Amino acid sequence: MNGRQAQSAPSAAKPAVYVCICNGVTDRQIREAAEAGCRSVSELTMRTGCGATCGSCLDMAGDLLQRALSRELPLPVLGGLARAA
Repeated sequence: MNGRQAQSAPSAAKPAVYVCICNGVTDRQIREAAEAGCRSVSELTMRTGCGATCGSCLDMAGDLLQRALSRELPLPVLGGLARAA
């Protein structure tokens, strides 16, 4: 592979960031929990342990969970609109 091909190769995945230091839970794990059906901070704590020790991460974990969930919600379908040909 020449230098030009190496530059156009996709960059490495963004590294995970620890949200809960006490239990070693990352932002990636929170997104994965949301994708697996987690819908609340209490459920996130049960699934991952995030916030179960000192709780100082719960605000950030809740924000990340809500962001992940908002990306998953399907856009509403408007009824009664004719589709353009």
